Amino acid sequence: MADYAVVDPATGETIKEYETIGADQLEAAISRVHGAHAEWGARSVEERAAIIRRVAELHAERRQELAEIIVREMGKPIEQSLGEVDFSVSIYEYYADNAVGLMADEPIELLEGEGSALIRRSSLGVLLGIMPWNYPYYQVARFAGPNLIIGNTILLKHAPQCPESAAAVEQLFHDAGVPQDAYVNIYATNDQIATVIADKRVQGVSLTGSGRAGAAVAEIAGRHLKKVVLELGGSDPFIVLGADDRPLEVQIRTPAMHEHAEHGVA
Repeated sequence: MADYAVVDPATGETIKEYETIGADQLEAAISRVHGAHAEWGARSVEERAAIIRRVAELHAERRQELAEIIVREMGKPIEQSLGEVDFSVSIYEYYADNAVGLMADEPIELLEGEGSALIRRSSLGVLLGIMPWNYPYYQVARFAGPNLIIGNTILLKHAPQCPESAAAVEQLFHDAGVPQDAYVNIYATNDQIATVIADKRVQGVSLTGSGRAGAAVAEIAGRHLKKVVLELGGSDPFIVLGADDRPLEVQIRTPAMHEHAEHGVA
């Protein structure tokens, strides 16, 4: 079976396979995204925010279609799938609404002497996002939304189980007005991703996944002095004793449900 495929979790049936990107295609993708940064980053914050707002609108317009895709891919019930699309809409809207304030210069009060100082936020360039299977839209929203508004350009490697939603999101971004070369989905292997991280044109990487994957990404990123954001999986066991008769309220917090703003790489 292909590395990337839609496999019905209920039946095990392979619905559609997707071709892994070739070496020449991968090189071309990195070049395209790198080349797009100058133009995309030069646009005003207001213009980029307006495009991300359109991304939110298209998620809402295509809500049912997007939800049905992830039902097929990873078996999420339709109600939860619709909820994930709605949550993604809220994330894009938040960054669109607050972009100007979040990107504004921040003056620094000097302790002594003349002059002035400030913090200015600007883009880095090409960023690589490595996404997990459990929240195919939410994960992309919290990574790509703020980083595109900052002015970064995006290479997006989704989980092998989620090729259809990855393609749908890429098309949605382009339909919203994000340039074709500013957001590029890649169906890449782990070895190819190691090459991407090491590439001097790529400025940072964000991964949500296992501890093993995080260790591998951190090692390559550290060796090449790349900025890196890791959100790694785990479990939180607890024991409930029979002597405790208080009502039990448990909040299940998966690795994908941390504060989405943590994934703005700046």
